Amino acid sequence: MKHIFLLEDDETLGRGIVMALTGPEASVTCRSTLAQAREALAEKRFDLLILDINLPDGSGLDLLRQLRSEGNAAPVILLTANDLELDEVTGLEAGADDYITKPFSLAVLRARVNAQLRRGAPTVSQTISMGPFTFDFDRMDFRRDGVAVELSKTEQKLLRVLVENRGHAVSRATLVDRVWTDGAEFVEENALSVTVKRLRSKLEADPGKPEYLKTVYGIGYIWAVKP
Repeated sequence: MKHIFLLEDDETLGRGIVMALTGPEASVTCRSTLAQAREALAEKRFDLLILDINLPDGSGLDLLRQLRSEGNAAPVILLTANDLELDEVTGLEAGADDYITKPFSLAVLRARVNAQLRRGAPTVSQTISMGPFTFDFDRMDFRRDGVAVELSKTEQKLLRVLVENRGHAVSRATLVDRVWTDGAEFVEENALSVTVKRLRSKLEADPGKPEYLKTVYGIGYIWAVKP
């Protein structure tokens, strides 16, 4: 399942794009302002971003520059009513991977989206080292202080979501959606809490006083970034 983020202030166009791109292999999260976009992007990792340039509270180009400065390498497609060559150059120099001017065919947009997704640009390194930990999600090799730690498939999924969003609180609803992706319609209320407890017992020096996998009360959990 690919997760696509759309920033578009035209409600009708936004609905059309969501319908055109949503399917068995892709979900679309749509927001209409920069403020809403920043909140959504801080909470969840996306495989592709589609950003409108002209917004009621600013420019999608500013958001693009911010994301690239923060190391977010997800492919970005810009949407704009401006068809001047200078605007296209500015967008590409800011870090965009593609550029589509309005009006456009949804079929063309879908083809451009699929082309970017096939490139599979990663947003984070597959091998992550931080503090006492080394995580290699491709090889399923997880270590603390050089000692291998055995993790279940569910624990690996949870750890990956938290680590890829390290420094940002991830809601319980988002974690359930990202971890339990087997199509089950119902996940027991305490499934996430139990998985967090097991993961802490394997990774934290003192599971009762976690340094890394911390609870954000009323929201969810966060993988804390140490100074």
